[in-house]
Amino acid sequence: MSNVTVHSLFSDFDISLFKSGKHYRLYEKLGSHIVEVDGVEGTYFAVWAPTAKSVSVVGNFNGWNVDEHKLNVRWDSSGIWEGFIPNVGKGEIYKYKIQSNNNDIWTEKADPFARYCEQPPKTASIVWTADHRWNDKAWMGYRKDKNGLDKPYSVYEVHLGSWKKNAENKFLTYKEFANDLVSYVKEMGYTHVEFMPIMEYPYDPSWGYQLTGYFAPTSRFGSPEEFKLLVDTFHQNDIGVILDWVPSHFPEDAHGLGFFDGSHLYEHPDRKKGYHTDWKSLIFNYGRNEVRAFLISNALFWLDEFHVDGLRVDAVASMLYLDYSREEGEWEPNIYGNNENLEAISFIRELNEAVYSNYDGVQTIAEESTAFSGVTRAVEYGGLGFGMKWMMGWMHDTLKYFKKESIYRRHHQNDLTFSLTYAFTEHFMLPFSHDEVVYGKQSLVYRMPGDEWQRFANLRLLFGYMFTHPGTKLTFMGGEFGQTSEWNFEQSLDWHLLQYDGHAGIQDFVKDLNHLYKNSPALYEKQFSPEGFQWIDYSDHENSILTYVRKGHNPENDLIIACNFTPVPRENYRIGIPKKGKIKEILNSDDKKYGGGGNLNSSIKTSTQSSHGHKKSIEITIPPLGIVILK
Repeated sequence: MSNVTVHSLFSDFDISLFKSGKHYRLYEKLGSHIVEVDGVEGTYFAVWAPTAKSVSVVGNFNGWNVDEHKLNVRWDSSGIWEGFIPNVGKGEIYKYKIQSNNNDIWTEKADPFARYCEQPPKTASIVWTADHRWNDKAWMGYRKDKNGLDKPYSVYEVHLGSWKKNAENKFLTYKEFANDLVSYVKEMGYTHVEFMPIMEYPYDPSWGYQLTGYFAPTSRFGSPEEFKLLVDTFHQNDIGVILDWVPSHFPEDAHGLGFFDGSHLYEHPDRKKGYHTDWKSLIFNYGRNEVRAFLISNALFWLDEFHVDGLRVDAVASMLYLDYSREEGEWEPNIYGNNENLEAISFIRELNEAVYSNYDGVQTIAEESTAFSGVTRAVEYGGLGFGMKWMMGWMHDTLKYFKKESIYRRHHQNDLTFSLTYAFTEHFMLPFSHDEVVYGKQSLVYRMPGDEWQRFANLRLLFGYMFTHPGTKLTFMGGEFGQTSEWNFEQSLDWHLLQYDGHAGIQDFVKDLNHLYKNSPALYEKQFSPEGFQWIDYSDHENSILTYVRKGHNPENDLIIACNFTPVPRENYRIGIPKKGKIKEILNSDDKKYGGGGNLNSSIKTSTQSSHGHKKSIEITIPPLGIVILK
């Protein structure tokens, strides 16, 4: 006889919302919840398994006996099995043992809504409550202002497993990150940190992109409440937290979502729509109401329970197109005969509407690599509704240009100027992410040509160009100090390099760029508007020089930028300026404190000689492989 009490957290209205795909707080109902029934404390379990013949909760508390605690199926055809088990509390490990109506198939699954999981390679779920007293009321009150599209937004992308290891070469903990990582990000001047997926994942080489525990921060670094402490500490230091979120695919691990109740419950049953050959993983069935509710509830869970400030949505292009990475015959067109995945597009729009209508001052950011129209346009105007989109074209063109020896750059200046023809069609974030420093691509500094001095000068120029180009910024850990080896998820960053002047100089330059960005309204107030950018000259191919103006609301804050992409210093270089006034140099990548040669402009005189269509001009020295920023 089952030792399970009939008990429910679901109302009829909850069930109606769930069936229609509109229940966005499923984590409050499904999963395991410590409750008290008739004066007895225990745990209420609820799991969606519509094709099941029976569902049991198994764990150490019942010797993993499938007959001891069988859940009760609801009468309302929701497919939810539920029940209360007395005297099962926090810390108990468990799984669901599911017998399917489909040929009596048995599956043993982790709880899709578990708040905590065993540390891999173990795979069980853990009954848990993550109690934390938040101290970020001030941040939550004004983050709408800090997190706005007209504010500085410089993101430090981090893989927690390899940012830094301890003396025994083991992971740091969430508590240790709350000290070491927070103080570093703050000192460097970043406005936000982005974590590569921290939801529980079984396989380290996946970097976290193959999830099995959607509602559980990985136990590799500590408990859920310790992760809350980390987010809280960032907020207390005025730093926003963005999480990588993966609604595009999930792994086939036996304890995961795949073939959950002996049927294709979460994944699309048609392999042409339900399987990624690239990643050998399953694709969610975006047309199924309950699956949409699962995913949207998961997105809101991190914003709600963990006070997260944004979600960077992974692999959006793979969701938008039915023929993504598929050959002819491996996909079928939609009802209109084209390649768009209409169900996924509808889901993404619903996701963004749910996020922005429920939470003030957050952002969703799309990793989307195609020319799909309206990614950051509001849903009511036919867009997908994201706040920002990664500018992958800019990233590829820029790195392709910088890789060229300087003697050839004059023939390829269009690689740099082309981005301004479409820079304002979306709200773009400029990304130098983890994907650019793996799989033989080399580290950023070693993608630069020339001798060591030129490599470092090129890298400073690259970052300077990035920070003065319209759009928000993202840099992957290690790039900010010229990490020389490719990123390796198993190893710490090479922090010892900072004993060398070149690396310390890069770090100081990035730090100063972050502070300049935050303190220069011209670089952020109109970062998504063509009114915030003006070319002075993009046609000096022979000298490989670009000059342009960045503008904010107040003309007095305008900045003039000059970039020299060759190792030849350009002395007495004349630049037309849009208006009169005293001009001073506020940043120069060739400053000796950054490891440069010291070609600075200590005093700049304005001339009445016309140039570049302007009545006034100045003459400056643009250092070799350098960027000069004037105010």
